Amino acid sequence: MFRTVTPAPTEFTGKRVIVTGGSRGIGAAITQRFLDAGARVVTTARSATDDTPRDATFIAGDLSTPTGVQAFTTAALDALGGVDIVVNNAGAARTHLGGIATIPDEEWLDALNLNYLSAVRVTAALLPALREAGQGGAIINISSGAALTAPAPLAHYAAAKAALNAYGKALATELAPAGIRVATIVPGNVLTPGADAIRQDIADATGVSLADTTAGVPLGRPGDPRDIAEAVAYLASDRAQWVTGVTLTVDGGELPGI
Repeated sequence: MFRTVTPAPTEFTGKRVIVTGGSRGIGAAITQRFLDAGARVVTTARSATDDTPRDATFIAGDLSTPTGVQAFTTAALDALGGVDIVVNNAGAARTHLGGIATIPDEEWLDALNLNYLSAVRVTAALLPALREAGQGGAIINISSGAALTAPAPLAHYAAAKAALNAYGKALATELAPAGIRVATIVPGNVLTPGADAIRQDIADATGVSLADTTAGVPLGRPGDPRDIAEAVAYLASDRAQWVTGVTLTVDGGELPGI
């Protein structure tokens, strides 16, 4: 069970934060974590849910297209007046249990657009504002353990997230002279609605229980979205002011090393 952490209520006071994919799961936990520490937060997804933090400014949007990204980032900057921290969390996956050859071409493109290019486009649109904010900006990309294990039913998603890992490293090197730090988080088996649906598909296909799909975590439990939110909060904070270009695996010890 996740042990509740009480954040410092003023750690992010005055910070303007944009979180993509914040309607539920990991994105909602990240959004709430920043709100609890005093930040102003704008988040987005195609639609809000009951889990979307109410104190955040929610802007409905589709980040799988360049026009959708432009519309959202323009509205987000208008709402905040600038940005200090960007968390690229938007993503989704669909399993293809028949194997890689059964993944249609359009789904490879969809996976790249939502899970990789959305982060590239959001970052590009927000970079002028991040530079204007000066030293201390941070970009955190949320990848996936699939990028390390590349399961065949999720090969399209895994490839997109692996590209995100490489992008984050390159971006960190380029932006370091401007004082903007970049980090990538690779979550393991975290209990979220989207991930649970994928695990259920795999469990049904392999004849195991849903609980069995997360039974191999060395620390004895699957992840809670707040586990990822705490890692984001650290990497975005001044506590990590000399940390950039890292790919941090947050997985309870389950995934292979990078």
